Amino acid sequence: MTTFPDLDYVHKQQGQQNQELNLCADDYSLLTDLYQLTMAACYTGEGIEQRRASFELSVRRLPENFGYLIAMGLTQALEYLAKLRFSPSQIAALQATGIFAGVSDRFWSLLAQGKFTGDVWAVPEGTAVFANQPLLRVEAPLWQAQLVETYLLNTINYQTLIATKAARLRDVAGESATLLEFGTRRAFSPQGSLWAARAALAGGLDSTSNVLAALQLGQKPSGTMAHALVMALSAIEGTEEQAFSAFHRYFPGAPLLIDTYDTIAAAQGLAAKVNSGEMQLTGVRLDSGDLVDLSKQVRSLLPNVPIFASGDLDEWEIARLKAAGAEIDGYGLGTRLVTGSPVNGVYKLVDIDGIPVMKQSSGKVTYPGRKQIFRSFIGGKVKADRLGLLGESSGEEQPLLQLVVQQGKPTQPLETLETIRQRTTASVASLPEQTRRLDRPVALEVEISEKLQVLTQQTQKRRRASDLPQATAFG
Repeated sequence: MTTFPDLDYVHKQQGQQNQELNLCADDYSLLTDLYQLTMAACYTGEGIEQRRASFELSVRRLPENFGYLIAMGLTQALEYLAKLRFSPSQIAALQATGIFAGVSDRFWSLLAQGKFTGDVWAVPEGTAVFANQPLLRVEAPLWQAQLVETYLLNTINYQTLIATKAARLRDVAGESATLLEFGTRRAFSPQGSLWAARAALAGGLDSTSNVLAALQLGQKPSGTMAHALVMALSAIEGTEEQAFSAFHRYFPGAPLLIDTYDTIAAAQGLAAKVNSGEMQLTGVRLDSGDLVDLSKQVRSLLPNVPIFASGDLDEWEIARLKAAGAEIDGYGLGTRLVTGSPVNGVYKLVDIDGIPVMKQSSGKVTYPGRKQIFRSFIGGKVKADRLGLLGESSGEEQPLLQLVVQQGKPTQPLETLETIRQRTTASVASLPEQTRRLDRPVALEVEISEKLQVLTQQTQKRRRASDLPQATAFG
């Protein structure tokens, strides 16, 4: 097995540590797995780096108890492809590692002059998809199509997970409920928190507490207040009521967090002020305790004030609260929204220079050739999906994959967040009830077209007839 030097050691010797580890667009080229670069170098050495290759990004299986996925992350994927460049300093840093000492000089020239020049086909963000359907296909020179795998999987896997969970939350809570994204402190990274906020909004949530994400997306951030304010001011001023008054002095009418001490006592005090006309209140938030019982008691005291709930909520807990008759108008979603079962997206070669290829490893078989998803509807509901080859006749079916980048240039303007959210809502509404349910959902069965079946059999026969060994994989 080939071993590479410890990069931390290399950096220490060069005095080049940067422990902030912040990310900007200029760094996109190096935000990849090492083997993407070593593969590109090998292709270059063998003289095949410019061969036309097609890679498709799909999901082998849905996360447990998911009946569908909502495709998301395409906007960031296309931004990455548009800005992909290698600077002289980045090339020098790669050379200084010593890992690439044996590669052709043409590899360095390729990186120095390179940019993404290929085509991209993708399903629009907000579209419901299923296992083994390509969410995206990259058609480009082999070295480019290989190099971009890591970043594309990173953004599309994560945002698809968050958007799907957000869509399920909206489906369970109902259109009238207010759903707020509170997950920044539990997201896997600062960058992840921005993507999570975007995907949650596109998936159906109303707003986010992440100020940077909201402002960058042209939204208004939302939030309530912290227990610390109540604890600090009540300790200094004497009462929880004085803490509420102080907060409203600067943010009139803002929702109040009322469970720091005694939820019902706090609600009683607020009710007296609301009923006397001394205070206007746009909402109260419950973050702990028996939310069913507490919400009912608070509703009796504050009948016209919206009640928000938070505290490790997810779609199953919201369904339970609703079934138990909880008096809750909105939910703050954090930890269980931005974490959870990963989306197992993979990125596999399906065609090289017009030759269909497929992976045949046990349990990880892929379909060969460039493909299209054909969706049929009846009465506004999804009837069936057919996975076929690009160029097959669609008839009355709707082809889902669209050409979004051609020769490195976008073919259409970026969609607004509202447009994507509307598509998400329509996509979920079009799915069969058994696919949308939380308890043992049944994913839509995807038909494999006759032409794709024939191509698969031909590709398998060609492999068996070859003296080459079966393909292996890293994942």
